Amino acid sequence: MKTKNLCAALLVLVIFSGCALITDEYQVNQKKAIAFLLEDLPMPDDIEIIKAPTFLLGTGEAISGRIISKSGYSPAENLIFYGNEASSTGWTLESSKVGEEVTLVFSKSGRFATIYITPRNTISGFFVGDIGSNIDITIVHPDAVGIQNPYSP
Repeated sequence: MKTKNLCAALLVLVIFSGCALITDEYQVNQKKAIAFLLEDLPMPDDIEIIKAPTFLLGTGEAISGRIISKSGYSPAENLIFYGNEASSTGWTLESSKVGEEVTLVFSKSGRFATIYITPRNTISGFFVGDIGSNIDITIVHPDAVGIQNPYSP
């Protein structure tokens, strides 16, 4: 009976640790792909990409898409990060709205990046007083859509 319980516990441990390995591998690969495609748009070190709604379209300089992510840093800390890092990589701040939610619009070489940061309350943050962030980044390139109406004759 003791051996059965031990085997069952070991099986559950293997199954759950396997899921964590797949998730971590996805994060590493996704960050590498985004870093390659958007090498000039800075991202916080602790950013975690949310798989389902994230997508990138295009190649080379004509990248468009949406990156949905979360960060352990507060919206204010992420605001400071993007304010400092984006300008140091050649992005120009075109517009901003700062409050509980933060919206930043940057441009570079005809591309636009909209960064939308909202507070993310966590259970541990409730006890510690820390708030993380949800970060929604949308990249638009003017050449991403070549034919405006592909269905017209």
